Amino acid sequence: MKKIASFTIDHLRLLRGVYVSRRDVTPSGDIITTFDIRLTEPNRQPALSPEALHAMEHLAATYLRNNPEWKDKIVYWGPMGCCTGNYLLMQGKLTPSDIIPLLKDTFSFIADFAGEIPGATPKDCGNYSFNDLPAAKKAASVFLNEVLLNIRPENMTYPD
Repeated sequence: MKKIASFTIDHLRLLRGVYVSRRDVTPSGDIITTFDIRLTEPNRQPALSPEALHAMEHLAATYLRNNPEWKDKIVYWGPMGCCTGNYLLMQGKLTPSDIIPLLKDTFSFIADFAGEIPGATPKDCGNYSFNDLPAAKKAASVFLNEVLLNIRPENMTYPD
């Protein structure tokens, strides 16, 4: 059985950051870039709660899919099963540097969000009460201030 590429990343050395996880070519020839948006250092820092990631998913998806410049390139935003980050799938052969300004805006939106979480009603979401807005805001603020605003090459390149 072929080993999955993301399982070959040294998670003991992986830093918080923005990484290209993979690039895929669709049958129509489009390139889809999958970004690993790593919010915590795996196995060294506490993972986020699923409730925080769920709230972050609703807010980030709302912001990204409404962004006038990028909305047509957004394919998907969703949490990692290990609860250490999110995946962002975008159309095009993109690099972390290409999307850092977009991520700064996205995480600012989450950190500063006030009000009801978009799409978090029984009609709109399969587990609408499974959200932790304060934890999502805190995680977004920490990632924005400690990583995105001071992004370095080692936060955008997987460890060897």
